[in-house]
Amino acid sequence: MSEHGDARRFRDPWGVPHLRAGDPLALAAAQGRVTAYDRAWQIEVERHRAQGTSAAFLGVDALDWDRFARQVRLDDTARRCHAALDPATAEWVGAYVAGVNDGLAAGAARAPEFAATGLTPGRWEPWTPLGVWLGHHILFAGFPGKLWREHVAQRLGPDAVDAFATDGPSVAGSNGWLLAAERTGTGAALLAGDPHRFFEDPGVYQQIRLACPEYDAVGLAVPGVPGIAHFGHTGAVAWAITNAMADYQDLYAERLRRDGGQVQALGPDGWRPAHSHLETIEVAGADPVEVEVVETDRGPVIVGGPDDETAISLRYPPRVRAELGFATLPELLRARTVTDVDHALRHWVEPVNVVQAADTAGGLLHRVAGAVPVRHPDNGRRVVPAWNAEHAWQGWYAPMPRAAVVGRAVMANERGLAAPLGVEFAPPHRAHRIAELLDAGHEWTADGLAGVHTDTYLGSAEPLLAVLEGLTGLDPATAALRERLRRWDRRMAADSTDAARFAVLRAAVVRRVAAHPALAALAEPPAYPEVFAPWLHTGSARWAAAAGGNSGSACCIRCCWWS
Repeated sequence: MSEHGDARRFRDPWGVPHLRAGDPLALAAAQGRVTAYDRAWQIEVERHRAQGTSAAFLGVDALDWDRFARQVRLDDTARRCHAALDPATAEWVGAYVAGVNDGLAAGAARAPEFAATGLTPGRWEPWTPLGVWLGHHILFAGFPGKLWREHVAQRLGPDAVDAFATDGPSVAGSNGWLLAAERTGTGAALLAGDPHRFFEDPGVYQQIRLACPEYDAVGLAVPGVPGIAHFGHTGAVAWAITNAMADYQDLYAERLRRDGGQVQALGPDGWRPAHSHLETIEVAGADPVEVEVVETDRGPVIVGGPDDETAISLRYPPRVRAELGFATLPELLRARTVTDVDHALRHWVEPVNVVQAADTAGGLLHRVAGAVPVRHPDNGRRVVPAWNAEHAWQGWYAPMPRAAVVGRAVMANERGLAAPLGVEFAPPHRAHRIAELLDAGHEWTADGLAGVHTDTYLGSAEPLLAVLEGLTGLDPATAALRERLRRWDRRMAADSTDAARFAVLRAAVVRRVAAHPALAALAEPPAYPEVFAPWLHTGSARWAAAAGGNSGSACCIRCCWWS
């Protein structure tokens, strides 16, 4: 046990910090201190990424991100959102920041990356946690997918857009499910969260316990951000989230011009002044780089500029509303019922999540939380003209979708509860498989649910295997492979040679499809900033091809499928 001011800390056998303090502000400061001690390098990198200053110590490889962060105005947006916080939430965030500043020196002293890069830990500002949150989520909703569709439309024609489905630049996804008390062997509801994160060092989440006289909460915090946002419980109520796959960020084609020292942008009401200023990015081992930051009435310009034929701006809710939803965080820690969780989520903005919660009194919750603008359907699919009034935002989608929980509820990024809010969703095989497994049992326990978490059955294998059935003229070796895959149990077990054979096959199919002459026009990615390249390069096999199949959603063929 260690003490610091009004806070006490001990670590359990797994090294997880348990913090106790006399009041919420002292506890927030203690969380900041322990985070700075445990994750100093991680949170300092995230601070610099939010400010667009990471190239100053990471070098030229970080320049593309820094340029984007400056152009999209991450740091300025964080300042705006912080300025709009209610006084109590601002004070709570400030206590966390004070704790980070108090612990950074000690944390940096034990992190070798600081010495290796020559980075000196800096000082966190009151808005820095909001900037860290924005940095994590600005690309989370996948707006670069609209650049991909624009590429397809320009090269293959608008009718070809719906023949493709895009995934993000990494194997993303998340599962969750909620079992009502009548489906469990304990007489209490069971809630499961499965965030599907890569193995990372350090991880994007931080296990932690936060206790004071007002509450006692345990869960997964995001280093650099106070509280427990996504997965947690307070003894009487628990909550978990998955990505709702909502579309809430729009891209506008801008016409820009210079008029003396001013930049102007063409909007629905004609030419209007746009904000413009220059910033300098310091780059370790290279010359500084100057970047022009331009913002129109739609939002910051993230592609091109006044001297280019093509300019594209991004409109996203935190910038428009000056809100991130941070007022939710202290309320979640105080929650005792699903009604409390539901009420806390009224503030939530970014990212848009499907939330499930359960309490010890039998309350259940299954809803979407976040801010999604109401606008023309084309906004969700393509880059739309800034000068056309029909593409302006027309308010906010409300109320957010919710559903009663009857027996069980499943969330796996599929086209389900959040369907009215999005364009592309995950294929439904994960949700179907979870539901199938849950429906096969009646007396579920937490230990029993480990089998659902670790299930290796690959439901998405069927469309490709069905294609194999119709092939003719196969040589003996290929026919033997098809026969093996026909008998394969569809489980991606680590020791399964047939699973490995299937993985090799599907990777080969992706490469062959990407190299097909009909898609040759897509081979050369458009000249967008490098930070968007993972969404645009066909050679990365991060896009999916043939329409149809798999219960009405696009049939994804890619190197890595969700299992």
